[in-house]
Amino acid sequence: MAGPVPSPTETFTALGTPDGRQDPYPLYEAIRAHGNIARLKPGRLIVTGYEECARALRDPRLHVQDASSYDAAKPGWRAHSSLRAFTNSMLYSNPPDHTRLRNLVGFAFSPPRIRELRTVVEEMTDRLLDRMAGLGAGGAPVDLVAEFASRLPVAVISTMLGFPEEDQVWFRDMASAIAVATDGFSDPGALHRADAAMDDLSAYFASLVDHRRRHPADDLVTLIAATHGTEPGRLSRDELMGTLMVLLTAGFETTSFLVGHGVLLALDHPEYAQRLCSERDFADPYVEEILRYEPPVHVTSRRAAADTDLLGTPVPAGTGLVLVLAAANRDARRYADPGRFDPDRPAGQPLSFGAGAHYCLGAPLARLEAGIALPRLIRRFPDLACVEPPVYRDRWVVRGLDTLPVALGTSVVAPVARTAPSP
Repeated sequence: MAGPVPSPTETFTALGTPDGRQDPYPLYEAIRAHGNIARLKPGRLIVTGYEECARALRDPRLHVQDASSYDAAKPGWRAHSSLRAFTNSMLYSNPPDHTRLRNLVGFAFSPPRIRELRTVVEEMTDRLLDRMAGLGAGGAPVDLVAEFASRLPVAVISTMLGFPEEDQVWFRDMASAIAVATDGFSDPGALHRADAAMDDLSAYFASLVDHRRRHPADDLVTLIAATHGTEPGRLSRDELMGTLMVLLTAGFETTSFLVGHGVLLALDHPEYAQRLCSERDFADPYVEEILRYEPPVHVTSRRAAADTDLLGTPVPAGTGLVLVLAAANRDARRYADPGRFDPDRPAGQPLSFGAGAHYCLGAPLARLEAGIALPRLIRRFPDLACVEPPVYRDRWVVRGLDTLPVALGTSVVAPVARTAPSP
């Protein structure tokens, strides 16, 4: 005889366990069984439906968690420099501050500007593949996450910002430590390590900003530093640091997870790996389906700044909402057979980059990097294979691979010519 059905609150709590973080999808479906909008406790809802999440992301009365809401919900949070940095960025701010901060750097991430980076990304990809070929010579295992999936996005965003190449691996480690702060207070030890990393990174940023003021260059750090220096009312020093931090972390980790998931899915589906090699236009729908099926960002939150209504469900002012984007992307009302990875399915606009005013600024860049990296990797190493099971990071809000040990195989294709056409 079946036992009692777990409540949404009990299932939500299970998402915070190691097992829940490793495979959250069955838990999402258990919550969805209670409705596409379910009550966790008084004043808090969890949303798993596609249309419900899409509407919530676009409702201007539903705000992201900012400093004032942290003050109400998590007293003592200001003692953590990593949390302060996030709340001083566009990521955790609402209009008009969000609009002001986003407009400051938004031009650099416009689709036309991102398309100009194609050749740069191709060259960086090929250099990393050359390096992997050396590391994997003779059948030696290579961690694809450490040596490729994480190195490429940090190299690209570092180039845009103007960070020295020799510091990129250090940036990656600092960004990984700081990103744990997006999971809030769930792991106090990790949060303290995030604070230490943020303190180190802030000191580095301060030194670099000072250097760029004296020695300007054609990069975002020079632009942002100049804005702070000439228009302090437009950008405070704390906001300058928060902006640099979020550009580095958001521009690195989520794209690393996107590429890692894309490789793992190609290994699981060799027919799609072959099409990535042979069909020039297949990379775009393949990347879109990765974003739907295995998104790097699983959850975001909103708080009602005024009474509103979410597709018939009243949302009084002060209500907190947990928006499970990864569950919305597998809503059967939106996607047929949503648990199947199918790059040929009709486009369905997954919510992996959010929607509305907070739609991810780096979405065009992430798509470009993954769309270039995955075909070039598989063409270069057609016999790529896992040598150990992949390991996921012990995270939930931003979820992805920690390690993916691979062997490159014996059929290693010669390096791609630097003048080769784009894949």
